[in-house]
Amino acid sequence: MDIDWPLLTGLIGLCGVGLLLAYSASGGDARALHSQGARILISLLLLGVASQVPAPWLHRLAAPAYLLTVLLLVLVEAIGAIGQGAQRWLELGPLRFQPSELAKLAVPMMVARYLSDRPLPPTLRDVAASAALALLPVVLIAAQPDLGTALLVTAAGMSVLFLAGLGWRLIGLFGALAAATAPLLWFYGMRDYQRQRVLTLFDPERDPLGSGYHIIQSKIAIGSGGFYGKGWLEGTQTRLHFLPESATDFVFAVFGEEFGLLGAIGLLLLYGFIIGRAMHIASQASDGYGRLLGGGLVCTFFVYVLVNIGMVSGILPVVGVPLPLVSYGGTSMVTLMLGFGMLMSIRGHRKLWPA
Repeated sequence: MDIDWPLLTGLIGLCGVGLLLAYSASGGDARALHSQGARILISLLLLGVASQVPAPWLHRLAAPAYLLTVLLLVLVEAIGAIGQGAQRWLELGPLRFQPSELAKLAVPMMVARYLSDRPLPPTLRDVAASAALALLPVVLIAAQPDLGTALLVTAAGMSVLFLAGLGWRLIGLFGALAAATAPLLWFYGMRDYQRQRVLTLFDPERDPLGSGYHIIQSKIAIGSGGFYGKGWLEGTQTRLHFLPESATDFVFAVFGEEFGLLGAIGLLLLYGFIIGRAMHIASQASDGYGRLLGGGLVCTFFVYVLVNIGMVSGILPVVGVPLPLVSYGGTSMVTLMLGFGMLMSIRGHRKLWPA
């Protein structure tokens, strides 16, 4: 088994932080610890399986994986289960899962395949085709609605385009188009609660007991940790249940309160090490597809971290993105570990990859 041990060590370290916080955020409930531990073991097992998939197979599986993902997203729209006001899940007997999570892998796989089979840097036609491949699942996911996952899938596809050598003129054109369509998105593409989240970003105190409550309590928790933190299991915002979603989306606030600025810097350094090591692996791939896919997966992981910490700190709107490999839950963890397993496959089989 060809495993990149420095990267795996970093990932296990993050999972260990997640175990500590699962126990703390649940108020010392051992069941949460056991449940999160089981998810970690399953995710690591899937990482090991994915790392043994021959790298050329990833290229061949890209189109089937993409088509299956789109089909499942259409089925969600037609017969998906509804929960918490959103239609995001498919139920197959006792199994309940979110097909949108598959898009985080299928979209970079498909866009990387399309671009790697053509001359680089991409032409305007190739850019348009790649953007269409990425935006089809994004539109289906946004309709669920799931703005956070739609953002991550967009980042996955666009990062592959950027790594393929997208020119700055085209980047500027995309930026201008985004700015021009922003008013249409605001008035016709966003729901009331989504617009409220954006307004809350600029003035959370306008509704301190309603839409601004999450972010106000989150910033109080982070600030009260000071430099060294209050200590593990000693966070009052969590223990007194002031901080909502403390085990999932806002787990970084729990970490900041208990381990302080010093601990937060250490956690960011650990994320930085994982991202740097993973990008190094992607850059060493001997084939364009491996480099584009690996780089796209790493960029998606980076956006995960950026968006979660940004929203918890009050500098980005709340969009429901978990802190990768630390937040309580299994679906996101499985997807991320499969992505890192694919990255290790690219590393371990690079000598067998056709030139």
